[in-house]
Amino acid sequence: MQQTFDYTLKALSKSWLLWAVVLNVFSIQAFAQMTVSGTVSDDLDGTGLPGATVTIKGSAVGTATDMDGKYSIQVPNSSSVLVFSFIGKQNQEITVGNQSVINVTLADDNQTLEEIVVIGYGTQKKQDMTGAITSINERDFVQGNVSTPDQLITGKLAGVQITSAGGAPGSGATIRIRGGSSLNASNDPLIVIDGVPIDNTDLSGSANPLSFINPNDIESMNVLKDASAAAIYGSRAANGVIIITTKKGRKGAAMQVNFNSRFSSASNINQVDVLKPTQFATAVTDYGTAAQQALLGSASTNWQDVIYRTALTQDNNLSVTGSLAGMPFRASVGFLNQNGTLKTSNLKRTSGSIGLSPSLLDDHLRVDANLKFANNRSQFADEGAIGTAVSFDPTQPVYASSDQFGGYFNWINQSGGIEALGPSNPLAMLELRDNLGILNRYIGNVSLNYSFHGLPELKAVVNAGFDASNTDGNDVTSPLVSANSFNNGGSTAYYTQNRNNKTFQAYLNYAKEFGASKVDLMGGYEYQGFIRENDNGTIYGNPDVPERNTYFKTEYRLASQFGRVNYVLSDKYLATVTLRRDGTSRFAPDNRYGLFPSAAFAWKMNEEFGLNDVLSDLKLRLGWGVTGQQDIGSGDFPYLAAYTPGQGLRYEFGGQFYDVLRPNPYDAQIKWEETTSSNIGLDFGIRAARLSGSVDFYLKQTKDLINEIDAPAGTNFSNKVVTNIGSLENKGVEFTLNYTPISNSEFNWDVNFNATYNQNKITALTRNEDPSYIGVLTGDISGGTGSYGQIHSTGFSRSAFYLYQQVYNENGSPIEGVFVDRNNDGVISELDRYRYQNPDPNYFLGFSSNMQYRDLSIGFIMRANIGNYVFNNVQSGGSSYANMTGAGNFIFNLNSNVLNSNFSSTTRREQILLSDYFVENASFLRMDNINLGYDLTNALKASKYQARLGFIVQNVFTVTNYTGLDPEVQGGIDRNIYPRPRTYSLNLNVNF
Repeated sequence: MQQTFDYTLKALSKSWLLWAVVLNVFSIQAFAQMTVSGTVSDDLDGTGLPGATVTIKGSAVGTATDMDGKYSIQVPNSSSVLVFSFIGKQNQEITVGNQSVINVTLADDNQTLEEIVVIGYGTQKKQDMTGAITSINERDFVQGNVSTPDQLITGKLAGVQITSAGGAPGSGATIRIRGGSSLNASNDPLIVIDGVPIDNTDLSGSANPLSFINPNDIESMNVLKDASAAAIYGSRAANGVIIITTKKGRKGAAMQVNFNSRFSSASNINQVDVLKPTQFATAVTDYGTAAQQALLGSASTNWQDVIYRTALTQDNNLSVTGSLAGMPFRASVGFLNQNGTLKTSNLKRTSGSIGLSPSLLDDHLRVDANLKFANNRSQFADEGAIGTAVSFDPTQPVYASSDQFGGYFNWINQSGGIEALGPSNPLAMLELRDNLGILNRYIGNVSLNYSFHGLPELKAVVNAGFDASNTDGNDVTSPLVSANSFNNGGSTAYYTQNRNNKTFQAYLNYAKEFGASKVDLMGGYEYQGFIRENDNGTIYGNPDVPERNTYFKTEYRLASQFGRVNYVLSDKYLATVTLRRDGTSRFAPDNRYGLFPSAAFAWKMNEEFGLNDVLSDLKLRLGWGVTGQQDIGSGDFPYLAAYTPGQGLRYEFGGQFYDVLRPNPYDAQIKWEETTSSNIGLDFGIRAARLSGSVDFYLKQTKDLINEIDAPAGTNFSNKVVTNIGSLENKGVEFTLNYTPISNSEFNWDVNFNATYNQNKITALTRNEDPSYIGVLTGDISGGTGSYGQIHSTGFSRSAFYLYQQVYNENGSPIEGVFVDRNNDGVISELDRYRYQNPDPNYFLGFSSNMQYRDLSIGFIMRANIGNYVFNNVQSGGSSYANMTGAGNFIFNLNSNVLNSNFSSTTRREQILLSDYFVENASFLRMDNINLGYDLTNALKASKYQARLGFIVQNVFTVTNYTGLDPEVQGGIDRNIYPRPRTYSLNLNVNF
């Protein structure tokens, strides 16, 4: 406790000292000869424009208007020229002369009002888009203790479901766009950052491959959801594309410095409900043997309290944006120090970025150079302590009277050593293990955009980029943690990983208007190379235990040609056609290339019927396309014969022993997995009601699934073989609604709602129809050997639960050991298991609101999942009094539901574990975020800077019938996830 208090004081003092220094330094008024003030207004209604920019032409000096559109700026002399600008308005320049008050009104700029959206290999006006693309910018991002990019859009976009892996610092997340399209290949979307497709597979030494990106550097995120939009990326776009654009300098913009500091405190809000010490003692007395009763202690320990803590976080970011000698630039640096609520877990991230955007050759050559760097130091806690704390005997103390095993209580065998099969002390598992991973990651690119002299319609674009990382990690386990570590003398596991990914793109773009027609042609080439090198091993303190080591280096490449045609007729009819030819080194030459076409059509019905005065948008969209998949998790060359050392098998020859090599199964004819998508969408907007939105109906059908099946009979392969077999489909509806009930000079209220319905179904798993084939077992259930509680089966959702049907008594309680004989053969066996529910929600919803009254703002974000089910493996592992004891000198605590479950003592554990009794409806409504902000600029009477203070609460409450710790579980099996805490954050943002 004292340690936490000291840390809090240090963190607060450092953070508040930094805030005070920044505010004082930049509140000093520089000497100036005259001051000009005034109001910048909207010419439509005369209201003040908050956030309008006022700069001195030819200098980096500038300011911004307050909430009422008022400004004040110091100018060097009367010949100074002030430039007034605002997004969506025409710039205005005024010479100061002898004026001390200058009021201006800004008119609409129709060109800037046409929002530009980043798409694959270029940009497009939002009104001309034909595909299902959703764009979100900085203003609408999720606020609070956000450490990774995926957290910025959680719950904000229809069709995009993001589920975090838990509450660990920098925790990873599962991102699904319109459901997963594969069974064994990757279901993750392609992530493109400033034109560089990154490797978002798991990185050693990092909990999240996206944790290297500082969310404060991100300007916008565009999600390409249907194939007509994503097919231009071909082989890596089967699961959608997320395009991240980072902040950049603007030509002619005034120098601006931004400082953002956030201090957060997080704590867990509930615990797994287990037997209290007195209840546990009674259970052991009533159901245990005399030997077990003798093991009871006299302490009263809440082991979950022991392993968790209040976690503090600091996140400080500084950026400078502007234009030097006519060259736009932006540079930033950030430092994050995030503690987890599980003791010893921590993430420290130091990040930096720089972007230069010069224009050369009379603005015919536009250069965009970006470099981002992050150093992540991840202190990983042993998350096995979470489950151990749930089941550890609550009558035992945390510390022993003897310091024999580091002073921690341990189960002792008859020889005086640590009990071999007994659970370790949960706190010792955390404090006697040091698992530190250090990741350095670099991503950069240089893009050259050349507009030909004499032919401005033709542009050439070359983009070269890289994504490189190196990891060094050591996982040191004390010999005092367990019997295994004691016998091995402790261990040091080391891991290094180097990745070097490169990309090169070159394409030509020709855009020209011919009367009522507009044509945009693009064609090009892309190369990507991925190199990975891993060296892992374990060194033991016991010299009799040999060192283990695994090393590999692998590489695969992609080479592609692509083209796109955009056509617009009379600004009413729009068509897009794309074609991409992808080649991958992962497949044999005969199957190496895939062809991926797409086509889309849109009709602006508001333009057709002259409804622009009433409707701001009414556009019908039709899209179709094919995307590919080659991202296999079982190796880079599944078409080649390979051999691996046999596990523990050695052959003696000439007095020496040699490893036996065994052949791996392979399919020389493996090829692309293909997903065909169709989309029908309608965008709408009603001017007077300030209402806009969209509705989309989609169908995704995947064939030639990259799948794992048993090796054919008669072969000497013992493993499963990766091949193309099977098909599945996702179909659904997306709905988005944006509404502004109130908008005036003092009060503004925005409301956003999105809803998605998605149904997933496997349509084939064998080449020929075989009704007797039950499917592929998956979903490991903890507590038994080889217990799988899920299955992929034809005609059902993937990963459907596959269990025994529980029988209940007249009171609704489960009858121990009694299950439904579904095949009526008089015997309860594997043949009686059935498919029951699935882990994916049928519906997921998002609702957000933001209100601003003068300088005060308040907003919230809510999310809901409906129809998702979870197997409560935490409860199933401690639901029977038979689970109270193990094969040794120790006892386990139980879940409190044992008091009502009727699972008393004799039922075979595997059948208890696989009972559908433990499958629960995990639908939920979660208040993700409540944020309160206040603009301090007017209160501080600041003319040189803007300051804003924010207070955010995250994970406010969850409404659910699920009895476990958290209803949001990746994969649908709850095995003691790292709890998601409730977090309180105080944020200060200063612009000067």
